[in-house]
Amino acid sequence: MKYDWSQFTQKININASVEQVYRAWTSANHLEQWLVRQAVFKDDGTKLKSSNDPVHSGDTYEWLWHGHGDKHVDKGKVLVANGHDKLQFSFTKGGFVTIQIGEVMGETIVMLTQEKIPTDEHGKVTYHIGGLTGWTFYLCNLKSYLEGGIDLRNKNSMFANLVNA
Repeated sequence: MKYDWSQFTQKININASVEQVYRAWTSANHLEQWLVRQAVFKDDGTKLKSSNDPVHSGDTYEWLWHGHGDKHVDKGKVLVANGHDKLQFSFTKGGFVTIQIGEVMGETIVMLTQEKIPTDEHGKVTYHIGGLTGWTFYLCNLKSYLEGGIDLRNKNSMFANLVNA
């Protein structure tokens, strides 16, 4: 069997409602609690949204990360935000990310898929391996944050290249 470098999927169960998990992904205020250092969303790419406003399809974003300076800004577009259980956004040059949230046997399951990853050597290392590693940590951090209120991210800029920054 040949490995598919163009995509990966990670799943995690979280002891929170589908609505709580969806909300954690869909506003700047919530994303800053467990994912990014700063999130800015614009309506149709022009009007700045309030940090508590939920994102909608067509919105654009700019994200700053802990462990990276202000010059490292990830920019993208929200492709799908259905208001309940699905979010999809473009993500760097590594394709796009789809978040699906649902209940399976009484458990809330979050499934993250990153697709359309370039399959050249840079894409394999940076977007596939790097993305898989990063999203694994951030899904665990989302679980930690929603279940216990603990944010596992390193926020000390003196330390670089940590799995939690």
